Amino acid sequence: GIFGVKLMARSEQGALTLDRLKIRVPLFGIIARKAVISRFSRTLGTLISSGVPILEALSIVKEVTGNAVIGQAVADVHDSIREGDTIAEPLRQSGVFDEMVINMIEVGEETGDLDKMLIKVADNYDAEVDAAVAGLMSLFEPMLIVFLGLTVGFIVIALFLPLLKMMDSIGTSV
Repeated sequence: GIFGVKLMARSEQGALTLDRLKIRVPLFGIIARKAVISRFSRTLGTLISSGVPILEALSIVKEVTGNAVIGQAVADVHDSIREGDTIAEPLRQSGVFDEMVINMIEVGEETGDLDKMLIKVADNYDAEVDAAVAGLMSLFEPMLIVFLGLTVGFIVIALFLPLLKMMDSIGTSV
């Protein structure tokens, strides 16, 4: 199974399918999607504030995101800007970005502070990812304690059961 998934991830369509699945998985998908959007926003915001031309910045961001679905959305944005349109509309059509992110980008485009808005989006999403991971960890701690307790109990029973059977057989033979 693992070999099949790795082989599938090498093709463009397979990577797109796997990445779409990654961001749609309940619970973990939300965290993965927000982390990728944060990476997209921070990288694009940093590149724009550094004076990199927008088309070149989008080409760089497409490679950095680490997710084929987001990469496809960035490629659509690249094509849209080349034709003279906005950044926000292709992101809205991708269905991956939250409405809040799209609205922040629209405001940034209108005011000329796109880089600042993108960095604010990244900060917000980083905080949400940190909170979600902390929440997951607080859920896993009790489950881990129960699992370790059951494991130790199983080992104790596995060690003492033969001893009890041996003592019982000694007791019946006397």
